[in-house]
Amino acid sequence: MKINTIIQALEQLAPPVLQEQYDNAGLITGSASWECTGVLCSLDATEAVILDAKAKGCNMVVAHHPIVFGGLKKINGKNYVEKAVIAAIKNDIAIYAIHTNLDNVIQGVNNRIADKLGLLNRKILAPKAGLLMKLHSFVPHAQAEQLRNALFAAGAGDIGQYSHCSFSVEGTGSFQAGEGTQPHVGSIGKTHFEPESRIEVIFPAWRQQQVLAALFEAHPYEEVAYDLVSLSNDYQDVGSGMIGELPEPMDEFFFLQMLKTSFGLKIVRHTPLLGKKIKKVALCGGSGSFLTGKAVAKGADVYVSADFKYHEFFDANDRILIADIGHWESEQYTTDLLIDVLQAKFPTFAVLKSEVKTNVVNYFTGEESK
Repeated sequence: MKINTIIQALEQLAPPVLQEQYDNAGLITGSASWECTGVLCSLDATEAVILDAKAKGCNMVVAHHPIVFGGLKKINGKNYVEKAVIAAIKNDIAIYAIHTNLDNVIQGVNNRIADKLGLLNRKILAPKAGLLMKLHSFVPHAQAEQLRNALFAAGAGDIGQYSHCSFSVEGTGSFQAGEGTQPHVGSIGKTHFEPESRIEVIFPAWRQQQVLAALFEAHPYEEVAYDLVSLSNDYQDVGSGMIGELPEPMDEFFFLQMLKTSFGLKIVRHTPLLGKKIKKVALCGGSGSFLTGKAVAKGADVYVSADFKYHEFFDANDRILIADIGHWESEQYTTDLLIDVLQAKFPTFAVLKSEVKTNVVNYFTGEESK
């Protein structure tokens, strides 16, 4: 199996177009045309992870964090980034990063965090706008159902948890076929009036090519009339963070204790307790302080994320409880997500979890062995 086959499966879940502008998700080293001997999944692609992949016979590392964010002017091993790149190139190991694009899909990183907390009624905390398009096309009544099904199969017609969504209205189309044409209905040189259905479907903008290909393939007309409209609507399945509800309200102290247990934490940094129950939970894996305002606006009782600076805790302003659980700690289950996705797609292929713990942040509690 080619490495490109693995990449296609990952990008079906989290298209690269959904990554943030600053990001560098995608194939960082290696070639998509290589035969894949095995996949090693990790949160980071450090030198130790690359050597772990080599020891396990895997020539592809799938990591959440890109080992390269900016351009490398020199590669001489002076830092951890260059060491990892050198190790990957020397050992013919491909590194593929699936970062903010995996953060931004509803079945991605934040959904796995929500699983650990048992949240219900999950929604994207800050949906992104401008990612949807609408297609209008006109087809004879007899072929309307055939065309709708082709568009659905190409990825159109999904709205939230609903699929096969479309709108149709009946009308009459007219045309006159010129010399050299092969009209599906009507005669050359004569104006023809055809009972038609106008079909409308919504689809993610990155699926435009396959949706149009399906339109042209399934449509009976030689010349297909259609309109494409860019929408400014929020795309409810794509965006930053997640919000949901606990099955039952919890005392703040016991909620923090649950965080500590569920994520294997030594400490939880948090703002002052507010003396109220926790029901609605907002969360974001990794550095999420930029979403505090959104969490407050959505009525969350607590916001769980990481990497809050001292003054950013003040943004809670006694309106919400902020719980900082640590960057690696919040995203640690992403590796399991990647393994689950790839094993489901390729059940007989070697998809392994790296044994290297890449978190370099340690906490001194005084309980360590002397």
